[in-house]
Amino acid sequence: MKSRSFRVALGGVLGALSIVMLFFSGLFPFASIALPAVAGVLFMPIVVESGRRWAFFCYLGVAVLAALLVPDKEVVCLFVFYLGYYPILKSKIEELSHRWLQWGCKLLLFNGAILLAYYLMLHVFGLAAVADEFSTYTTGFLAVLLAVANVTNVVYDIALTRVVSMYVHWFRPKFLRRF
Repeated sequence: MKSRSFRVALGGVLGALSIVMLFFSGLFPFASIALPAVAGVLFMPIVVESGRRWAFFCYLGVAVLAALLVPDKEVVCLFVFYLGYYPILKSKIEELSHRWLQWGCKLLLFNGAILLAYYLMLHVFGLAAVADEFSTYTTGFLAVLLAVANVTNVVYDIALTRVVSMYVHWFRPKFLRRF
């Protein structure tokens, strides 16, 4: 069992790096999806070292700070509604007995979260830039965009599995043996 001070330090450092990744979206607007995804991946070592509950509380802290401090609200919404908590929840979903059930839950979660996030961005938060961008799209194009997003999410999920494996089998033994 890791000491409480180790878990607090790990959560603080990785939470701060997550906020930095979200801030970088202002400097690199072309990475407005990749940077929140990287910010969410940073919670995976917290899951491995301290558990899902600890990682979830770190996610909540970063989500609140991001909502208050990060200027690009679309990035904040993507992080809060999916990319931030999914790496934490992924291990719980993978405890389900059947692989097809796991993928069904993952895709259902992704589609529900993304549709909810964009609905809120358009109709509740009134993000003008998102509304302007969506006004130029046809319904068919939006359907194709959602299908491509689902394929991208599958690739993201596989990449997350490999990142965790690399962390557990390479990084952790090499750099964190003392802890």
